[in-house]
Amino acid sequence: MTSRSAFLEKMREAAASVLPIVTIVAVLCLIWVPLQNDLMLAFVIGAVFLIVGMALFTVGSEISMSQIGSHIGSRLTRSRNPAIILTVSFLLGIAITVAEPDLQVLATNVPGIDTTVLIIVVSVGVGLFLMLSMVRILRGISLRWMLVVFYGLVFLLALLSEQHFLSVAFDSGGVTTGPMTVPFIMALGVGIASIRSDARAKEDSFGLVGLCSIGPILAVLILGFIYQTSLEESASTVPSYADTVALGHGYLQAFPENLREVGFALLPIVVFFLIFQFASLHLGRAPFLRISVGLLMTLGGLMLFLTGVNVGFSSLGYMLGRQLADPGWRFLLIPLSMLMGWFIINAEPAVHVLNRQVEELSAGAISARAMGLSLSIAVAAAMGLSMVRALTGLSILWFVVPGYLISLALSFFVPNTFTAIAFDSGGVASGPLTAAFMLPFAMGAVSAMGGNVMTDAFGLVALVAMMPLITVQVMGVISVLSARRGEASQAASAELGKLDVIELWEA
Repeated sequence: MTSRSAFLEKMREAAASVLPIVTIVAVLCLIWVPLQNDLMLAFVIGAVFLIVGMALFTVGSEISMSQIGSHIGSRLTRSRNPAIILTVSFLLGIAITVAEPDLQVLATNVPGIDTTVLIIVVSVGVGLFLMLSMVRILRGISLRWMLVVFYGLVFLLALLSEQHFLSVAFDSGGVTTGPMTVPFIMALGVGIASIRSDARAKEDSFGLVGLCSIGPILAVLILGFIYQTSLEESASTVPSYADTVALGHGYLQAFPENLREVGFALLPIVVFFLIFQFASLHLGRAPFLRISVGLLMTLGGLMLFLTGVNVGFSSLGYMLGRQLADPGWRFLLIPLSMLMGWFIINAEPAVHVLNRQVEELSAGAISARAMGLSLSIAVAAAMGLSMVRALTGLSILWFVVPGYLISLALSFFVPNTFTAIAFDSGGVASGPLTAAFMLPFAMGAVSAMGGNVMTDAFGLVALVAMMPLITVQVMGVISVLSARRGEASQAASAELGKLDVIELWEA
């Protein structure tokens, strides 16, 4: 596939992801919920920026990030030095997470915690757990027991933590497994797994993303014990534009600021790659230029994405949530959120890859269509539960503790690969639109109802990321039961074949 056709394909996927939300919002704002004209126009322009930015970013990331991860993983494999592998994994985990667009959006929206501090803490958490993931692959440690131990530690710290940090901590685990980190981590894991020659090596390359999502949760919970912050929430400011020229200037002024932020975010990865290139990789001119072009596309796509989010998308999402929190419209919050959740998960390209993967693993016992339907129901339910929290102020622990206990319990009844894919799939469900639109939507609703944004609105991403853990493993249980029924049927047929046949029509 040429770069042009790949870009057009990613544009189509991005449009399929964004346009359903645009359509729902347009219908609401043109028929029922009144909003300012300038916000609506900024939203439409932001949607275009999101589509182009997501397409450019995805193509660039595939050309650059996946290749860098694959080359470095291959080089580390040849070194076979555990100390080098672990050190490089730690540094790469930090570098790649700093540039994750979903994390950038979340950190910008969190009141009371410095954006840079939150990004660094979350990135260090990913780096530490990427290092632990490499230890698991090299030593063949059971993923199930690592999940049980570390989630047990998460819940222990959660019970002792400040309430204001809980929801942000769980959301941090959801946003780090995004379009930047997932392909890179997966490529690195496959490369490291090739060091082992046993039958379980390929199976153990799954689960990296699931483990790496625990690191940020623990890191932010620990931050809550030492970080001095005012618990007063900063008021969210929604920009207003007098005319189209003012709106244009708003976008133009956002470009250099976002370009600077994205440049600093990508700089560690670029430096890391250049050091490896001249010290060890020694790639030829053609692959080096291709990766360089991919990095430039990633830079441009990420800048457009963040500009569209910050200027157009988040502002309208916040205001729409505020309007719907009015007592006359409040009944729409739950069903509308569930409807948007249904479309968001259906439009995620990675979801379709996951569905086909489960179909292959189950040998056709679970069709991709059935898997897609179950995920749609799960994410719609997650969005609905998020609005229940916004309306009632229930703690995030009432939802994530039972959810993760069910997920961990199911891991003892399904094949290991199903568990690994389930915990990897949380990042698939919590895509860019969840942090860019649905989270500000919840923040606006909670703010209008006089609730606490830190405790009641945040946690939405965490619930969306949690649901596939249950859904995929339930499908794994169905697969196991179908296989057992098939074996029982074959055994019964074989036993029946051993019986003597009596010809009743003979004399």
